Amino acid sequence: MADSVAMLDGAPQIAAAAPGRSTRWDVARRLWRHRSFRFGLGLFAIVIAAAAFAPWISPIEPNKLAMRARFLPPSWDHLFGTDNFGRSQLARVVYGAQLSLMIGTAVVVINAVFGALIGALAGYFRQLDNMVMRVNDAVMAFPAVLLAIGVAAVLGRSTPNMILALSVVYIPRTARIVRSSVIVVRQMEYVQAAVAAGAGHWRILRRHILPNSMAPLMVQLSFLFAYAVLTEATLSFLGLGAEPPTPTWGNIMAEGRQYMREAPWIIAIPGAALAITVMALNLLGDGLRDVLDPRLRVQQ
Repeated sequence: MADSVAMLDGAPQIAAAAPGRSTRWDVARRLWRHRSFRFGLGLFAIVIAAAAFAPWISPIEPNKLAMRARFLPPSWDHLFGTDNFGRSQLARVVYGAQLSLMIGTAVVVINAVFGALIGALAGYFRQLDNMVMRVNDAVMAFPAVLLAIGVAAVLGRSTPNMILALSVVYIPRTARIVRSSVIVVRQMEYVQAAVAAGAGHWRILRRHILPNSMAPLMVQLSFLFAYAVLTEATLSFLGLGAEPPTPTWGNIMAEGRQYMREAPWIIAIPGAALAITVMALNLLGDGLRDVLDPRLRVQQ
């Protein structure tokens, strides 16, 4: 987690490389040979499969009440036990994975579009740089979780508002990383040649600069996914996430905290699912960073 904090709070130190003969298959092979990446990919695939096949994994509705089956411990009949309303914890955890992954994906997509756009404009058009980066600095001056809590509290409790709050928090960080990469790439000889040939600004950005600024962005987005999932769980735990009884890992743990002595599985199992997901995404990010950073490849 410490590595991911450093990645999000400051620009990852990944040099933007000029176009070469290295193919996507070469990158894919190097990623597959990376142990951390393979392990993280396997864990994350399990989480995705659990979310995708939730109705088959647990045919029981996640909000179905069964007061006679309250606080049943994990068993063959109820693999993850039941909660204070007799609801199946297995159903609630796998359906909660759907919401967590959906929110994480939405935040990553919004950051990939708007963060990359803002960063590219600031890095390429130098007259915009000072104004855009000062606004970015003002937003980044607030701790990410506190800012997300403030935005979510203002917007109200709903899933779209949660996505918007997390996007507002992390877009400035993504923009700063893309800006740093664009500033390096725009000095490359092939970009200067395109300028000398009379290519327009947007063509240069689209054809030459953005495609060669993707490595640090991909690494950032992998860590951002982990932080979006973790922050969503934090806000849900604090009562600022999706409205109950919608199952999310955060509100499941919030409901189970008062029953930790008699039914510790209510909070332990979704907590373990959250930890596994965040660890998998961080391992994926570590693998991407190690493979896409040319300086690290030289050292290996």
